[in-house]
Amino acid sequence: MQKTVIVIAGPTASGKTATAIRIAQLFNTSVISADSRQCYKEISIGTAKPSPEELAAVPHYFINSHSIREEVNAGMYEKLALQYCEEIFAANNVAVMCGGTGLYIKAFAEGIDDMPEIPAAVRQSIMDQYAEKGIVWLQEELQRRDPAFYTTAEIQNPARLMRALEVLESTGKSITAFRTATKRQRDFHIIKIGLHLPKEILHDNINRRVDMMVSAGLVEEVQSVLAFRNHNALRTVGYTEIFSYLDGNLTLPQAIEDIKVHTRQYAKRQLTWFRKDKEYQWFDPRESTLVEAQCLRLLAK
Repeated sequence: MQKTVIVIAGPTASGKTATAIRIAQLFNTSVISADSRQCYKEISIGTAKPSPEELAAVPHYFINSHSIREEVNAGMYEKLALQYCEEIFAANNVAVMCGGTGLYIKAFAEGIDDMPEIPAAVRQSIMDQYAEKGIVWLQEELQRRDPAFYTTAEIQNPARLMRALEVLESTGKSITAFRTATKRQRDFHIIKIGLHLPKEILHDNINRRVDMMVSAGLVEEVQSVLAFRNHNALRTVGYTEIFSYLDGNLTLPQAIEDIKVHTRQYAKRQLTWFRKDKEYQWFDPRESTLVEAQCLRLLAK
């Protein structure tokens, strides 16, 4: 059988973890996480990390593998994930990848261009201005200084906008100048499975998950990483809202409601990203036997 990676992707709270574990058990293999935050040991509640029972069900890679003191990016992930595959393929023809960070999955499947090093002072200056002026400032700066990039940018994603502004500030060139769009060939097959639930069910899952996070100690977790609040992994949904609460800018009920709203918006952006890739085959995660049957059928080809 040809070496194969089965990718299980989709929006947050769509059932990716449970599906990936079932597929991994079916092939007696391991799961490689494709989540940009679950790799950090210090943050578990706000990242919806798999439970101890789920982690024990099959071997997992890229979960609790790094410290929040480190910066992990898509370029690093590409190299790490290929190493994980090599290790898995030494004993198994199939590996499973699971996550909702579309850029990481794209980097793994197609490669990613090397980006210029950003001086720490430039990065800190942009982070400080974003903290003071908000996402509207990022949007206006890029629309004015790099209109070609802005027309195709994820303009509601502050991490992407800050990255583009960092490159522009450091090199004088648009981030698009460093994108060659050269797709790298892999020596293994990739099957892409997308999971999607009806909107009302997905939104209900998100709302219940956020309530469970708060009950599990989300506020205390955010307090424990206050010193690292400018880290990329913490400038995201679930953390920025609680930072605002701790700063006295929101009440806790307001912060919780904001997390729910922003998570629903994030899920919509994830779905838009994955829908652009026509290689994905879409399934309702509640019909798990159909997913398993399709994986078996494709592997038997």
